[in-house]
Amino acid sequence: MQSLEALTREATELAQGRPAPHLPLAGAEEAEVARVLQICNACRYCEGFCAVFPAMTRRLQFDKADVHFLANLCHQCGACLHACQYAPPHEFGVNVPRAMAQVRVRTYVEHAWPAPLGRLYQRNGLALALALAAGLALFLMLAAARTGSLWGPAPEGSFYAIFPHGTMVSLFAPVFLFAVLALALGVRRFWRESPPGPASAPAVTEATHNVLSLRYLDGGHGQGCNNADDAFTLARRRFHHLTFYGFMLCFAATSVATLYHYLLGWSAPYAPTSLPKLLGTTGGVSLMVGTAGLWWLNRRRHPLQGDPAQRPMDLAFIALLFLVAASGLALMLLKGTPALAVTLCIHLGAVMAFFATMPYGKFAHGVYRGAALLKWSIEKRAPSKLKLADD
Repeated sequence: MQSLEALTREATELAQGRPAPHLPLAGAEEAEVARVLQICNACRYCEGFCAVFPAMTRRLQFDKADVHFLANLCHQCGACLHACQYAPPHEFGVNVPRAMAQVRVRTYVEHAWPAPLGRLYQRNGLALALALAAGLALFLMLAAARTGSLWGPAPEGSFYAIFPHGTMVSLFAPVFLFAVLALALGVRRFWRESPPGPASAPAVTEATHNVLSLRYLDGGHGQGCNNADDAFTLARRRFHHLTFYGFMLCFAATSVATLYHYLLGWSAPYAPTSLPKLLGTTGGVSLMVGTAGLWWLNRRRHPLQGDPAQRPMDLAFIALLFLVAASGLALMLLKGTPALAVTLCIHLGAVMAFFATMPYGKFAHGVYRGAALLKWSIEKRAPSKLKLADD
């Protein structure tokens, strides 16, 4: 008797009129996604929920590249789990969110640059992230203590009286640039695994809109995701928006301050009503509210939704972002007090720990998901490779 995989391969070859290309599945996680999607492809009850299911229907079999693409297209909203008639405890055991989550982290590991550092995805837990932030903060405190600037009011509340501008740039610029390079090369490998073809302006516009609006966290019907149970909620989408746009506002504040310093010769500290301060304050508050909400949702998530083994990595990412935002806001409140230097060391330690773990932690999911959404926007505009019935 032929296996289901062999039958789907034959069907694909008949539909395409030629032998189907095939990248063998590398692990049990990828094989499970392929099994689940073959069942979903026969059922199609969830076809309108998100981009995964219409992309799935363009395939009769799922090789490694397909599985990686579809896993990163999944937003883990949970709608398909609670709607599925074959979900556990059914003997088919169809659990799309968990299967996709387990493959996503394999995607990051396999495409990581440098490759040996890919194993850090499996070790990037809450304790490690906080220990790294604490260790870096302690190192900075010792450096400040050697110069006698660890405790006491800094002149005019200037950070540069504690750590010179050149010192901070030399510490953070290499870590940040390495993180950006590592993520860019990892996503480049992911893109080349199954290149969808040239990107048109409409495809780029649609993918950008889907990324910025988090369209597929609406459950496919606008009522939101499932989290603790089968009730719909927009909380996850809203907290993601607060986190994402809060982070972008903080990044914008840093970028504007950099332009002020190098192009206009305006050195910090800046006035409370200046653009860097307004952007940073708004972004910090938004980031704190967003990460606190995501932490709350993560702790209440349904046990079947997602991969329990990845919870430490998820919480580490949320905790570091919260610490960065909270310590940044504390700097403004403690300006002119003896605690400014200690708070600055805590903030810089959290920021450096975040950048150091950024290429090998939960941050990567946003970058890979954006690439997957662009792939889908390109693919959906191309003719289907399957020629079925009257096509």
